Amino acid sequence: MKNERIQTAVERFKQGFSCSQAVLSAFSDAFGLDMNLALKISQPFGGGIAHRGEICGAVSGALMVIGLKLGRTQAEDTPARERTYESVVHFIREFENLHGSIICKDLLGYDLGSEEEYKKVEKEGLFETLCPKFVQNAADILTDMI
Repeated sequence: MKNERIQTAVERFKQGFSCSQAVLSAFSDAFGLDMNLALKISQPFGGGIAHRGEICGAVSGALMVIGLKLGRTQAEDTPARERTYESVVHFIREFENLHGSIICKDLLGYDLGSEEEYKKVEKEGLFETLCPKFVQNAADILTDMI
């Protein structure tokens, strides 16, 4: 099952979904979240949040999965909040160990918010060469955690 979720995430990205959509939707069924709803919820986070180059979409999608797994549903459930935050810190540490950052513009070396730099990313094929690896690694770290 581990490899299947990772493969699903990478395939969804290659189909044209954003990194955030690919990661969240690959895990959504495990938490009773409809895939179409997962795709809609995670759409704004692609390209480092709407092509702003902020937090990598693969990371955002993974953090949503952690929230589905551990997030609190009652305000007074402080232990659930703390477990969630600890897991997020662990995930980020693992992702940063692999890639040096969780920030999209750092990972790609270009600011997707700039039309000129976005075109450079496209021309250099970074969406095809780097982003699938970010999706794969995010899904891999997640499967080890959950």
